[in-house]
Amino acid sequence: MDTTVHPDQQIAQLREDLLDSMDEEFELEMEDRLGEDARRPGASASSRISYFRELFRLQGELVKLQDWVVATGHRVVIIFEGRDAAGKGGVIKRITQRLNPRVCRVVALPAPNDRERTQWYFQRYVTHLPAGGEIVLFDRSWYNRAGVEKVMGFCSDEQYEAFFRDVPEFEKMLVRNGIQLIKYWFSISDEEQHLRFMGRIHDPLKQWKLSPMDLESRRRWELYTKAKEVMLERTHIPESPWWVVQADDKKKARLNCIHHLLGQMPYHEIERPAIVLPQRERHEDYKRQAVPRDMMVPTVY
Repeated sequence: MDTTVHPDQQIAQLREDLLDSMDEEFELEMEDRLGEDARRPGASASSRISYFRELFRLQGELVKLQDWVVATGHRVVIIFEGRDAAGKGGVIKRITQRLNPRVCRVVALPAPNDRERTQWYFQRYVTHLPAGGEIVLFDRSWYNRAGVEKVMGFCSDEQYEAFFRDVPEFEKMLVRNGIQLIKYWFSISDEEQHLRFMGRIHDPLKQWKLSPMDLESRRRWELYTKAKEVMLERTHIPESPWWVVQADDKKKARLNCIHHLLGQMPYHEIERPAIVLPQRERHEDYKRQAVPRDMMVPTVY
């Protein structure tokens, strides 16, 4: 297949990636700038403003979900899988952006070390499972064995088949013990991954995201496709089904995934007691000490 990219298409993709990077920082400040009128349903707004408005609404619901998880002691595991540059990190960032990191935490494990390779395959993941009132997001998971390890030859055929025998029972065991397991696969097209890789190659701020393994995975696109199809077929079980997110459009993928996630739990708003700021105590004998000038960060801006 010819994946030659027209210069204009490449420039457009680089511009879109730059805007997306800027948006990541802009999102935190946008709420105050929008104002109530811009957030009101039916108000005229650009597509970016519309995206932010809906994102903020969904993030408000995520806060309610978090409060419900804490109040009920619910335990949730959310798995994010997909090809490199599929947008998993972007949606994880939006989910956790306004949540308490003590309640909602991200697990992104590196390749196993020599000791971990001698353990039960699932052992290093079990230590990160949630306690009551916690949400754990796995940025890649035990499904590495069905994907990268299979394609790159990091596991034997026997280990690969053992994984498919064990993983349904492992996940059923988690569910039986009260852990809700939600699995997302982020799906992007061949052309879109190519564009995103090219964008990373030409963006100095994103080149670190491209490892030699990522580049090799691009070459083995078809092998990854086959491995993904086998994985979905053999591990899509009633207790923990797979959900596929169409991810060629990053912003739509984020909104669709968060919207779907919210629908997976019967959460409701938890009433909070009114917060009253106490009066600060003042003491006549207290004098604030001046900070030595040589300890001060220079006022450059």
